[in-house]
Order: sequence, then structure tokens, then C-alpha cells
Amino acid sequence: MVFVKGDIQDYSDVERAVSGVDCVFHSASYGMSGREQLNRRLIEQVNVRGTENVLKACVEKGVPKLVYTSTFNVVFGGQVIENGDESLPYLPLRLHPDHYSRTKAVAEMAVMRANGTALEGGSGVLSTCALRPAGIYGPGEKRHLPRIVGYIEGGIFRFVYGDPGSRVEFVHVDNLVSAHERAAEALTPEREPSSAGQAYFISDGRPVNNFEFFRPLVEGLGYPFPTLRLPFWLIYFLAFLTEMIHHLISPLYNFQPLLTRTEVYKTGVTHYFSMAKAKAELGYEPREQDLDEVVQWFRSRGHGRKPSRSTFGRLLLEALLVCGCIALALSYLPVVGV
Repeated sequence: MVFVKGDIQDYSDVERAVSGVDCVFHSASYGMSGREQLNRRLIEQVNVRGTENVLKACVEKGVPKLVYTSTFNVVFGGQVIENGDESLPYLPLRLHPDHYSRTKAVAEMAVMRANGTALEGGSGVLSTCALRPAGIYGPGEKRHLPRIVGYIEGGIFRFVYGDPGSRVEFVHVDNLVSAHERAAEALTPEREPSSAGQAYFISDGRPVNNFEFFRPLVEGLGYPFPTLRLPFWLIYFLAFLTEMIHHLISPLYNFQPLLTRTEVYKTGVTHYFSMAKAKAELGYEPREQDLDEVVQWFRSRGHGRKPSRSTFGRLLLEALLVCGCIALALSYLPVVGV
């Protein structure tokens, strides 16, 4: 195996990386969560310009297959979706609440348009497809889980929010890898059915409440699961204010928002999708997974609840957090004269 270090924004690096291969798995992206989600310039450069570089390099270097790692977000923007399928249209670009989701949709559209493009040198055509995964988890995942564990250990994860009946989906990294392998195998125009020109939703196939999904992680690290439930509108409002504040002061202090508006949507609004197309056309069969490996991975690295110094301090922090949220929300309500 050969590793090539480079920057997807630099065409020469991309060209060097794809030389001599017969299939490209394009999984590079930026801005999925946290403060990175608010960096519009870099998101555009990596997700859109980077994808253009990959497509151009595949054509010029005669690479016949490209599997693009997309996202549920190309069709989701905060609306309820239950058992949706690939017939759903792209969410209009102007309706995306964040730059990551919008640029991933733009990039996926470009990948779909590139299917069937003639390769230079007369060596055939480029066949492309897109996989739309749910939230990815597994031992060593670096984008979401360390941040969540940081909130748990920092005493910030003191409440849940939204409808307890809301359901979302996740995909274990092993299942996602399997989906990519099967998509590549089916990515030839001659195969019936072929994945060329197609998009597929990929998950573990087990819709679950977002917070209940993480209960084994919270309790496995020795922390109590929160019992306080706050209204969805309050958390969304606080996320909106946080984004506005970040926009104003990020040139001086690029702080990490507790949550962004998109993260509130993704964790608090029901949206899950059918795996029927992936199963029928790719032979995708997700294996049942859980968070046990994730818990052990974090515990092996020194994470987990330490002996508490002050029960009163924890209770005071929780009370102050709740009061602060409520006071902030009430301060923006219109004043009605008596």
C-alpha cells in the first residue's frame, strides 16, 4: 500500500494521487460539524473545488471508476423524513442551513453529471456513483465522538432536547466501508444492475432517538444520563444566536459553538431512509453494531468518570446552565405593555 500526502485543493497533488489506479473513493470533505461548519471559504474550496479537481484528474488520468462519499444532508434541511428513498429531490440550495450541506449537494450533482464522461486517450468512460451515509461512528472516529465525549466529561451534557419520539440514523464505519466496496464492484456500465449514475442512502438501518443512541457511551464512561429535557425551539434559538456571535467575533476568537443550527436539526428532527435500493442493487447488508467498541476505545485512552470532588458544584452548574438558557430566551421575547 502506498500513501500519498497532499491537498485536495491542489490539482497537482490530486493528479499524483489518482495516477495508476482503477477506482477512486472520494471521501475528503470539510465543515461537517462545529466551528468548521461556519468557515464558508474553506468549505467551498475543499468540497466543491476539491471535487472538481478529483473529477478532472480521473478523466485526464484514465480512471474508470469513482465512488463519492456524500451525505443524507443533500436532501435534508430540517424537515421530517420517514423512510425516505432516492426518489427524493435535492433540497433547493438556498434552503440549506449550512455551507457543508449545500456544497456537498453541489459536489454530488457534479459527480452525477460526470458519469459517462469520455476518458482521455480513448480508454472508455468514467463511471460514478454516490453514497449518502448517516452519522458515522466507530472506534477512532475523530469528527463527532471526541467532541461529544468532551461535552460529557466537561459537565456540559446535562440535558437532552426535542421530541423523545424523534428518530435518526447512524452507520458504523465497517458497514460504510462494505457499502463502498460493493458500490465499486457494481460500478461498471455492463453490470446489471449497475451503480453507475446512481445514489444510495447508507446506514445501519436502525432508526433511533439520537440521545438514546449515545446512552451506552455516556453510561459506559461512568456518567449519569441526563433527565432534563428542554424544548427544541429553545436549543435552536440558542444555536442561532451562537452562530451570529461566532460570525462577529471569530476573527478575534474562533470559539467552538456548543451546537450549530444544522446539528440541532440533525439530532432533534426525525429523518431516516430506506436501504432497499442499496440492498437490491449493491447487495448491501449492514451488520448489527453497537457502541461497546467505542466505549472501550475511549476508556483505553484514559477517558471515563473520575472521582467527583463536589456534588454541590455539579448541581449548581446544572442549575445555572438551565437558568441561563431560560433567561437568555426570555430576554428576546417582545415586551407587552399592561
